[in-house]
Amino acid sequence: MTKKEFKEWIGRGYNNGAENMRAARENAEQPDLSNHVSVEALPTSLDWRSKGVVTPVKDQQSCGGCWSFSAAETLESHIAIQTGKLFVFSEQEILACTPNPLQCGGTGGCNGATQELAFAYVGQAGITTEQQWPYEGVTGTCDWKGKSPVANITGYVFLPQNNYTALMNSVVNIGPIAISAAAEPWMSYSEGVFDTACGTDVDHAIVLEGYGHDSTVNEDYWLVRNSWSASWGEQGYIRIKRYGDGQEPCGVDKTPGDGDGCKGGPKTENVCGLCGIMSDSSYPIGGHLIN
Repeated sequence: MTKKEFKEWIGRGYNNGAENMRAARENAEQPDLSNHVSVEALPTSLDWRSKGVVTPVKDQQSCGGCWSFSAAETLESHIAIQTGKLFVFSEQEILACTPNPLQCGGTGGCNGATQELAFAYVGQAGITTEQQWPYEGVTGTCDWKGKSPVANITGYVFLPQNNYTALMNSVVNIGPIAISAAAEPWMSYSEGVFDTACGTDVDHAIVLEGYGHDSTVNEDYWLVRNSWSASWGEQGYIRIKRYGDGQEPCGVDKTPGDGDGCKGGPKTENVCGLCGIMSDSSYPIGGHLIN
């Protein structure tokens, strides 16, 4: 693929000039930062895959629905941590049913939306399994006939943007976190700690599964789950260089409509972390099963 073709394939489908996500974040719960500790007091490494709460890597195919995968995968881990039951949830339900009246991150479905909108929808309707509602790779229609939700949440939290300590504490104490990044340069990634400049055009939704240190190259990293199948990267994962508290690179995203923007609002957004990885972080709360 050319870079342009690749960007169109990975993105959430943002082609409407959307610019600001503030409205979609108004319903988020405020994070409790009172129990956060210094980064030095946290474990030196973390991988939620080792705790039995992470499902196998998935493939979004040609649909610009990475936001639905990021949300579903984060929900899977959250429900597993809260209930002890690990489900494979339906991205297709989220794609087909999540309303997007403000056109946040796109016009909905394979044409884009955001993880926060997905969490808000699931809080109202619940989430069913991949087995009940298989992935089609297209937006499809919201048809619940013959299906039923198996789990639900009470809300979701949006973390302070570009806050290293908050993100580190949250992935340790809460679980996997739904995040976003400028992913176009990941086109040729195969292995190792990715430390190449990404730019600041945040355009792809993924999941933060942990962090660690690679002694071979002496670099800290974020452990990120992608939705481009297990044949990409390190069995579907990428390790992004992590610089540390107060040392993460920052820049200005001049096209926030490529990421999590809604219609109207500022035309720029400050993003920090390599690939803007700390700019958009959220997670569900109050996970429970539906009997």
